[in-house]
Amino acid sequence: MLQTFSQENINEFVSTRNGETKLGECVQCISDHKNIEDELNSSNAKFVIIGVPEDIGVQMNYGNPGAHTAFIPALKALLNTQQNQFINGTEILVLGYLDFLDEVVNFNPSDREKGNELVEAIDRELSKWIRIISSSGKTPIIIGGGHNNAYGNLKGLSEAKKEAINVVNLDAHTDLRKLEERHSGNGFSYALKNQFLDKYFMFGLHENYTPQYIFEYIHDHINIEYNMYEEMEVYQTTSFNSELQRALNFVSEKSFGIEIDLDCIQYFPSSAMTPSGFTPQQTRQFVNYFGKHENASYLHICEGAPSVSNENTATTQVGKFISYLITDFIKATNFKQNK
Repeated sequence: MLQTFSQENINEFVSTRNGETKLGECVQCISDHKNIEDELNSSNAKFVIIGVPEDIGVQMNYGNPGAHTAFIPALKALLNTQQNQFINGTEILVLGYLDFLDEVVNFNPSDREKGNELVEAIDRELSKWIRIISSSGKTPIIIGGGHNNAYGNLKGLSEAKKEAINVVNLDAHTDLRKLEERHSGNGFSYALKNQFLDKYFMFGLHENYTPQYIFEYIHDHINIEYNMYEEMEVYQTTSFNSELQRALNFVSEKSFGIEIDLDCIQYFPSSAMTPSGFTPQQTRQFVNYFGKHENASYLHICEGAPSVSNENTATTQVGKFISYLITDFIKATNFKQNK
């Protein structure tokens, strides 16, 4: 069930200051929750923010809970970003979030049947709203939540475009696990099976966490391509920048999504935190690079889990970094429109 944000809700997040203007003072929102589609169609916003604060898919994939805690800190950081010559809050519509919080709180990961039902319910609701947002001519920005939500993103965009679409995924993991219970490890598997996904590029896979059966599956499918983190950052047999170009060449001939799994960033509080990974700066460069292309059609940021960190500042830092990625994407998209 979608819970929309009113202007009063948004105002509660914004810390105003004389002489300054924050994005939250300028963003658009839904005034009548009974006419959401009409308002989306009539709005002149370019980007729509939607949250999916859940970690049921993560727990179904035997990951650490906590990904449901990233959305509100990210939204708060975004709304308190300065409006200036680089970004305009009127281009952003804050839609709201999919409310599965009661199910998250009461979820028992040992109940596999119930978990599968819940993830499928999230799939249906998310794909519906991504289709509606995309069909209104706007670009969805999705804040997770687990990476199981990639399936809803791909299904919704595919239905809006009336064709299978492409995706590039910055991730240590393929999320191409077996077609079994729905969880955060098989969103792309199901998108391929159901023909919502055409070409899939996995950027920065880790050798230690990719099963051999998945490598064999990849090698048997010409519409799936990848590179390894070790190739770029350990063996240095290729470069980050050249791989950006190769990945873009692979996905960019049609509408494509940009997936960011925060698990891939070194020491970032996430559901599968890693001691070895990309830097925050590389992640921002990634979003900027792909966001500039005219066929970039959504941004999904997932698996951030501030609650897994012992640092008191983790929630604020996770929220700030996600907001950096959102604003990087908006600025990159505007760059391509203004060229």
